[in-house]
Amino acid sequence: MKAIRVAKYGGPEELKLQELPEPKPGAGEALVRLHAVGVNFADIYFRSGSARVPNSFPFTPGIEGAGVVEGVGQGVSEVKPGDRVAYSTRTVGSYAERQVVSARQLVPLPKGVSFEDGAAIILQGLTAHYLVHEFYPIKRGSTVLVHAAAGGMGLLLVQWLKHLGAVAIGTVSTEEKAKVARQAGADHVILYTQQDFAEEAKKVSGGAGVDYVIDGVGQATFAKNFDALKIRGWATIFGMASGPADPVVPNSLMGKSLTVSGGALFNYMLTRDELLGRAQGVFQGLREGWLNLHIDRTFPLAEASEAHRLLENRQTVGKLILKTGTS
Repeated sequence: MKAIRVAKYGGPEELKLQELPEPKPGAGEALVRLHAVGVNFADIYFRSGSARVPNSFPFTPGIEGAGVVEGVGQGVSEVKPGDRVAYSTRTVGSYAERQVVSARQLVPLPKGVSFEDGAAIILQGLTAHYLVHEFYPIKRGSTVLVHAAAGGMGLLLVQWLKHLGAVAIGTVSTEEKAKVARQAGADHVILYTQQDFAEEAKKVSGGAGVDYVIDGVGQATFAKNFDALKIRGWATIFGMASGPADPVVPNSLMGKSLTVSGGALFNYMLTRDELLGRAQGVFQGLREGWLNLHIDRTFPLAEASEAHRLLENRQTVGKLILKTGTS
């Protein structure tokens, strides 16, 4: 089978297409023939060395995909051959034509949801679900600031916030991205490249500051989030697209009695019931039409390096997908 391999830390050029033996599922595992693969910032972290590689070199990147179960190992009851599934895992390896995955991590792909849509929404949809349900108690009228609001993650968050009745405030880098964020439902859009986002957030929230900040950017934004928050506001960090955030002195939170949380998806799908419950919420949003996907571009698996280059340089709006060419 064909797969992308990384032999050392580096830039997008380190993503090489190679031929590998087809893997075989062990006990509790399923072999998935992939049709579509989601491209995420986490893949860039692993490729560049910003995050520790989950296994040794060389490795196949990718933590999100959708396809068809081809075979199962001993003791598997969750899925069977022929099932259409999507998944996001801690284990890298989805930049390939096939991957062996723990059967417990596979989510049935509903009828009418394409492989491309499944690969585009499973990781970010589940992430959006926990970010709006597990931390600050969002209610109608809550003011919520979302960084990188025109990215695949940001667009889902904006739509979910509007579904909950919140006032969605997004930061973006360009006018083009501002337009996309507004189309997704953002009530206010701030061009952080031209404006002080904390000052603008306070203006649009009546001067008090916002209730909640959702931050997947990290270093470039996190410290200033505290200026944007109101008294007893809440900030959650769940990514580091611009690099790890600078350290925070705990006592600095006392002035406005702020709360800070760290989010990681895999801590919010610890059981299969929790995973399927979140996935049901995501697919329900798609079915009801209030949650929509924005797929920027699709690339052949062999062009994974170009997808990484565009994502890393903030030249995308929405989600990037790799197609394996599997029929």
